Amino acid sequence: MTKASLPLEGGCQCGKLRYEVSMPPLMIYCCHCTNCQKISGSAFVLSATILEPSFQFTAGDARKTEWISDAGNQRFGYFCGDCGTRIAHGQTPSIGVLSLRAGAFDDRSWVEPSGHIWTKSAQRWIKFDDADILCAEQPTDYTAFVERFKSKGCFED
Repeated sequence: MTKASLPLEGGCQCGKLRYEVSMPPLMIYCCHCTNCQKISGSAFVLSATILEPSFQFTAGDARKTEWISDAGNQRFGYFCGDCGTRIAHGQTPSIGVLSLRAGAFDDRSWVEPSGHIWTKSAQRWIKFDDADILCAEQPTDYTAFVERFKSKGCFED
């Protein structure tokens, strides 16, 4: 497995909106909720949970949108106003973390999900592995996801 090094960098499809993450993600997961399916136009979204203070935009001006999640939380999302690429989502009021779209990292060679959430909304053709961590809805405890991500050793020491 390829190991990542900090800072992590990424951006939108057109390249005008760029960001940097100064600390390793806490975990990476796939979300199968109906909101993520609509936002991505796909069956799920691959997200990296990062500490909010470790994230900053380095180029461009992010636009912001808001909605209510499947769990009933007030959510917001940052995206590129030119190409529409979603970059990160958060919760209002802040809980100190952001869900960064892992597909927007420049280097994705190390990205692998620890598990899956909102599997009750997953498309019926999705096949999960017996070893996958699966949550039918929004988990209240992400410890297993975090521990599995740390055990993969994705970052250089």
